[in-house]
Amino acid sequence: MLQAIAVPFSDCACPGECGRPDWGEDGTEVDADDGGAWGERAICRTADPDELFVDGAAQSRAKAVCTGCPVRMECLSYALDKRIEHGIWGGMTERERRALLRRRPTVTSWRRLLESARVEHDRQSEAHRDSTGGWGAAG
Repeated sequence: MLQAIAVPFSDCACPGECGRPDWGEDGTEVDADDGGAWGERAICRTADPDELFVDGAAQSRAKAVCTGCPVRMECLSYALDKRIEHGIWGGMTERERRALLRRRPTVTSWRRLLESARVEHDRQSEAHRDSTGGWGAAG
C-alpha cells in the first residue's frame, strides 16, 4: 500500500508531480482548502517524495521527517478530523490513527482537543520553569 506524508493535497511535497488526491474515510476527495496555510510550513514540503511515499518498515523513516515539524499538531488534527485513511500525518501512521480514533470515539474536534492540550502543556511547563528558576536549575 502506498503511503503519503503530511500535508493537504494542495500543499503536497511534490506539487504537480504526484497528482494524487487525499481520500477521506467515506471515499470522497478531501477538500485541500480545509488544511489552511499550515501546510506551507510543513517540514515535509521540501522532502524527496520517494522517501516519503513508503510502506512497511520504511514508515519509521518517513515518520522521523515529522520530528520537530512546527505544524505537526495541525497536520495530525487535520488527518484525524477528516478521517484520512492513508499516509503519515503528524508523525502517525494510518494504523496508529485508526487505533487512536477507536480509543477516543467521542472526540468531535481533534484540532480543538490537541490545541487545548498544547496550551495546557505550555502552561504547566512555564509554571515548572518559574518554580525552579529555569530549566537547568539544580535542586
